[in-house]
Amino acid sequence: MIPIFVFYLFATLVIASGVMTIGSRNPVHSVLWLILAFFNAAGLFLLIGAEFLAFLLIIVYVGAVAVLFLFVVMMLDVDFAELRAGFARYWPFGFALALVILAEIFFGVIAWQAGGLVPAAPAAAARSNIVVLGELLYTRYLLIFEAAGIVLLVAMVGAIVLARRKRSDVRPQNVSRQVRRRPRDAVVNMRPGVGQGVEI
Repeated sequence: MIPIFVFYLFATLVIASGVMTIGSRNPVHSVLWLILAFFNAAGLFLLIGAEFLAFLLIIVYVGAVAVLFLFVVMMLDVDFAELRAGFARYWPFGFALALVILAEIFFGVIAWQAGGLVPAAPAAAARSNIVVLGELLYTRYLLIFEAAGIVLLVAMVGAIVLARRKRSDVRPQNVSRQVRRRPRDAVVNMRPGVGQGVEI
């Protein structure tokens, strides 16, 4: 009884959070609703015994992707009123795409209920799926895993370079010039005369 109640609770919160993510007018609120949807989806993964996917959803999506979206939305000077100006003309395309996705979900549920298309799940092994996935990831797929890390690093550096803006009202710091500066270049004895001021 309790697992069924928890499942319907998480599923309801996932659907409600998804609707609020799309329907919220404030982009910061949309990202926060998206984070809530990720947390509840992780709870659904825990209910079916896929703890690796649940932790991956929290660590990668909530801890990195969603927080990155939040910082990008909050830090960039985006004119959201201008972006929403031509929103109405995309309604037909969005509605057609929603119908296609709904049809795919409908046929997928029918195929799942009919059976025979997906092989039966193997019996539960003595080891957890995290241990098995970890062994495969760091033995057979180690090079692919490292390559994916390098690609993500390059993408992160490229995003930082593209988002960096040059400001004209701030004097840049010239580190090499500061290191080369000598004491006689910093302090100058003007020796002003009696009754005269110092010209700067």
